[in-house]
Amino acid sequence: MTAGSVHDTIARWVAGGDRVALATVVETRRSAPRPVGAKMALTAGGAVVGAVSGGCVEGAVVEVAERVLAGGVPQLLHYGLDDGEAWDIGLPCGGEITVWVEGYDPEGLQARCAALARDGRRAVLVTALRDAPRVGAKLLVPADGEPEGTLGDPALDVAALEVAHAALWSERGALHTVAGATLFVDVVAPPPRLIVVGAVDIAVALTAVAALAEWRSFVIDPRSRFATAARFPAAERTIVAWPERALAELEPIDRTTAICVLAHDPKLDDAALVAALASEAGYIGAIGSRRTQARRRERLLAAGVAATALERISGPIGLDLGGQTSAETALSIMSEIVAVRRGRAGGRLLDATGSIHEPQSVLSAS
Repeated sequence: MTAGSVHDTIARWVAGGDRVALATVVETRRSAPRPVGAKMALTAGGAVVGAVSGGCVEGAVVEVAERVLAGGVPQLLHYGLDDGEAWDIGLPCGGEITVWVEGYDPEGLQARCAALARDGRRAVLVTALRDAPRVGAKLLVPADGEPEGTLGDPALDVAALEVAHAALWSERGALHTVAGATLFVDVVAPPPRLIVVGAVDIAVALTAVAALAEWRSFVIDPRSRFATAARFPAAERTIVAWPERALAELEPIDRTTAICVLAHDPKLDDAALVAALASEAGYIGAIGSRRTQARRRERLLAAGVAATALERISGPIGLDLGGQTSAETALSIMSEIVAVRRGRAGGRLLDATGSIHEPQSVLSAS
């Protein structure tokens, strides 16, 4: 369950008069079962939603959350193989997690941040966890608005704002030591967008795969016979228009947007790539063989596109999975998009030497 789903449930509980405690994973090491930012909430009546692990520490976290609901102070908890209670509540996967447990204020910045997320807006919520003037204090930093709240010290607020602005596009929550204080920077963002140019069979499969990966997809094609909502049930929208006009309708195209050009028609493909390269899209991919890519490059250069700009195009598109069908090709394309977004090469984990879960960078990185 996503953090957004947890907050939706919290909103219903609060509307019904329930008091709520919220547990958030603020740090992980090695093979932790849930990522940083994962959330679990519970009411004084015993209802629970979400998870902070694969079930191995939930019971212990619930006990602490119940004490918080009874008036106890927020707590920072650590679970892992080195704990004295590892046999009972340790993580059998060998990982470690740190969890922050606090009361949920329906009138506070937690609720305000959740509302921004529901509206599809981007924001960072900074919480002081340790060695701060006010442990538990919060600072909300929207991407498109003024900061709200304070961590209890103007100098700490200024330093935290710098960290928050850097995290806005990273889409990664993390612990930070800022001016001697331990802060948790929690990022909320709308689902990433996938824009597909060319209403072809591969596009049908690609939008379905994207939906499974929780991406919002949009299909562009001037041919109304092909670009229909019935043909693309997994897409949020189909736009019957030439690429430059359709992409303008989908502005702002930011660094978390991926654009895939699949029409296999030079008129459409070239127009789409010119428009895509003028945007801030974090990923631009184009279908076609190496010969097709070379010819396309010549045409774009002749049209005035800079050679350095063409380096942004991933073509041939996708990872080398050996796919044959439209569905397998779609899986290859979406796999490359995810790999680029997470800063990975997309090879086999069997051959990898680094951490399995730790992202190296994101598609939105500048």
